[in-house]
Amino acid sequence: MKRIILMGRTGAGKTTLTQALKGEEIKYHKTQYTNFYTSIIDTPGEYAESKHLGRALALYSYEAEIVGLLISAADDYSLIPPNVTCMANREVIGIVTQIEHPEGIPRRAEAWLRLAGCDKIFFVDSKSGKGIDELMEYLQ
Repeated sequence: MKRIILMGRTGAGKTTLTQALKGEEIKYHKTQYTNFYTSIIDTPGEYAESKHLGRALALYSYEAEIVGLLISAADDYSLIPPNVTCMANREVIGIVTQIEHPEGIPRRAEAWLRLAGCDKIFFVDSKSGKGIDELMEYLQ
């Protein structure tokens, strides 16, 4: 499996997606620091939320083959700037999470990821497993 780094704001579902991709039981766990696994790098949301910590995401991205930008379908705003993918020297994909959230608007999150420059976008719900197989297949 290609190594992917997951980036997004706090609550976007990075750790839950990590658990789903690894086939683990889904349980809440607040990511306090960058976690390196064989094929996944799980980053704290605070890194995306602070300009001082955001630099670490750029450095950690060199350890991955693919950058995954996550936005929850339940988010009411995006932290990801327009056209940011042109700054990366590796593939960047978008991942809309929490697509089955009762207040979620997956197409809005998709629009934000497209504005960021993501051409390839996956729709997942880690708790139900919806969309996980498609993402796993893509990462093979």
